[in-house]
Amino acid sequence: MNEVDNSNVKRIAISGGKGGTGKSTVSTSLADIYARRKRVILVDADVECPNDHLLLSVDRKEYSEVSQLIPKWDFDRCTKCGICADVCKQDAIVFVEGRYPAFVQDLCTGCQACIVSCPTRAISKSTKQIGTVYTGEGFGIYLVSGELKLGELASGEVVAEVRKITEEINRDVDADVIMIDSPAGVGCPVIASLTGTDYIVAVTEPTPSALHDLKRVLYLANHFNIECGIVINKFDLKGGFHSEIEKFARENGIPIIGKIPFRSDFMDALLDMKPVVEQNPEYVPLFQGIIDKVEEAISG
Repeated sequence: MNEVDNSNVKRIAISGGKGGTGKSTVSTSLADIYARRKRVILVDADVECPNDHLLLSVDRKEYSEVSQLIPKWDFDRCTKCGICADVCKQDAIVFVEGRYPAFVQDLCTGCQACIVSCPTRAISKSTKQIGTVYTGEGFGIYLVSGELKLGELASGEVVAEVRKITEEINRDVDADVIMIDSPAGVGCPVIASLTGTDYIVAVTEPTPSALHDLKRVLYLANHFNIECGIVINKFDLKGGFHSEIEKFARENGIPIIGKIPFRSDFMDALLDMKPVVEQNPEYVPLFQGIIDKVEEAISG
């Protein structure tokens, strides 16, 4: 295995808060442009609903499982005290006086409070699978895709593991750029996808709800001191709300690094399972311009 200095890799996150703003469309197109001259890894960190492999026509292969610690009881040692149920914040342990505790595995988030608090050491560590990491290649892009197991709750833990595995994979890939397609929202999975990145491309659309969610993501960027820029997708939608986003950006000193029009060939690209810059090369300068501004900000 090659020894690679991962500290020289540029790590760029594509986020935005609201679902459906076009984060994956932007992510795959930016990765496509990068891949034409550099080695790039695209990380699909939207582990609850990953779809970058569909946008890149990638036949994913399972790389590894993602596991989580869960408790395991030794009832020969258990005194039926009920302390484990008292400390479980997820209500994953059900206790009835005089009976052994019942464990609801699907509710457990692996906090280990029950293990630490058990006075007789009747609880030890076990594991359960909570997700899977897949890999594949398409359009010169190396894809790392995480997927949460259906019914599981620990999406943040899966994202964190996907990020960790990506760094391990990069010892062989030796990428110049690692791009992270962030999940929607502002919770633990998003934080896990943004942590340790050099720049956040915040994708929004000209609607009041998108601007509301954009502000929440930009709060995270400011909290973690990560430089960011805004891309307005579908900026020419009827109604002109893009002016409100531009006003917000000016007032807060956040650059608008790209404006993407609302065109039918974006939908055509989704149907044909390819980046829009492959579907219509006329969009190459637009996405190259976004990359140029990102790289200027990072190097500056």
